[in-house]
Amino acid sequence: MAGPPLLSFPFFFLLCVAVAWSEAYGASGGYGLGVNYGRVADDIPSPWRSVELLRAAGAGSVKIYDANPGVLRALAGTRWPVSIMVPNQIIPDLAASAAAADRWVAENLVPYYPATRVKFLLVGNEILSDLSIANSTWPHLVPAMENIHRSLRKRSISSVKIGTTLAMDALADGAFPRPPSAAAFRADIAEAVVRPLLHFLNGTNSYYFVDAYPYFVWADNNLTVSLDYALFQGGRTRYVDPGTGLTYTNLLDEMLDAVVIAMAKLGYGHVKLAIAETGWPNGCDYNQIGGNVHNAAIYNRNLAARMAKNPGTPVRPGAKMPVFVFSLYNEDLKPGPGTERHWGLYYANGTAVYEIDLTGRRPLGSYPPLPAPENNTPYKGPIWCVLSAAASNKLNETAVGNALSYACGQGNGTCDAIQPGKTCYTPNTTAAHASYAFNSYWQQFEKTGATCYFNNLAEQTIKDPSHGSCRFPSSSGSP
Repeated sequence: MAGPPLLSFPFFFLLCVAVAWSEAYGASGGYGLGVNYGRVADDIPSPWRSVELLRAAGAGSVKIYDANPGVLRALAGTRWPVSIMVPNQIIPDLAASAAAADRWVAENLVPYYPATRVKFLLVGNEILSDLSIANSTWPHLVPAMENIHRSLRKRSISSVKIGTTLAMDALADGAFPRPPSAAAFRADIAEAVVRPLLHFLNGTNSYYFVDAYPYFVWADNNLTVSLDYALFQGGRTRYVDPGTGLTYTNLLDEMLDAVVIAMAKLGYGHVKLAIAETGWPNGCDYNQIGGNVHNAAIYNRNLAARMAKNPGTPVRPGAKMPVFVFSLYNEDLKPGPGTERHWGLYYANGTAVYEIDLTGRRPLGSYPPLPAPENNTPYKGPIWCVLSAAASNKLNETAVGNALSYACGQGNGTCDAIQPGKTCYTPNTTAAHASYAFNSYWQQFEKTGATCYFNNLAEQTIKDPSHGSCRFPSSSGSP
């Protein structure tokens, strides 16, 4: 399915500006700053309480990662635009069978609509970032979307737009294609997946949903990218794209325009853009930087104030776009580095991490003082990975034992020191052996992707856990 001919950049730029202004003044309804409501956590508030917390934060819309009945019932009558999601693993089935797509719509949308104001139906989450499903799922994305679209049309449901979320790594230069004018989609997906996707989005007047996180770009380029520039408070910091002459005052705009320009190079520079996820972590591991309450509050407050004015971007000035902050809660069961569990507006107990008004109407100067950031530069001292205090205080012998067995099962001498008669055998307890095993495993395999997590049983520490003749190896926090 070929799109229109590739446009020269000057003409493409003028077209984008014209369309952007049309969107700004002709689009239906305004969108407040939305919130991603994830639930990969222990003991988070009920859906009904979550609705109250969303309302208290001034949310304008809600995005969930499934079509959970309890959540959808709780959102009924709120008048918020709601986004629901098809799981990645069933995309091939929905592509292969119109009947399967029809059943999914009948079971997951129809019972709740229109009492719950479903606005977007997203087919999959960042599937083009997962190379392991390149053959099994990627080719089926657009056919699945088409089958769902036919099911909606059969039911005369025209107000629900279909899309999919893509990370910045769909671009050839990843999250930071500088200059934006050089951006293009990856060669492995541009023609095979993205062009048909854009053709579908264009034909159904839907949006390209992008997950855009300035935090990760800044963290990976903190010697060359200003933190203030990433937090929308760059002052006199500017970046001028040599290919367009456009001036940028913040990192997010660079990222968004890179996507717009990449779409234009496939002939679809007019497809609308939505930010499916953005935000800033309120905490991180010692070997990460800049994840703290101060930066998270500044980013999200500035984002809300900025988006309330519909500024668009330099390529699309004045364009409206749906924006969803990640996330409602700190989700403690998410695997990976510490940032993964620290994106929330609220802690799992429902307490606010910091005050925020997602409508963007509250004056920024009216917020109370924030705690000073303590990790905006890399920590360069030694770091260890041990059994967490929470897991140690309420020891689950089975869970810790399983994690211990996993760490030791990786070989490479990981657990030699805790064998009988060796230097770290005593104290001969599950907790003590787990701390040694977690640390030994992490020190050896961190560079190949290992994290200090172990199903939420481990944590990093900068206090040396060595004791007696038992020495725990350490790593440096410097990237």
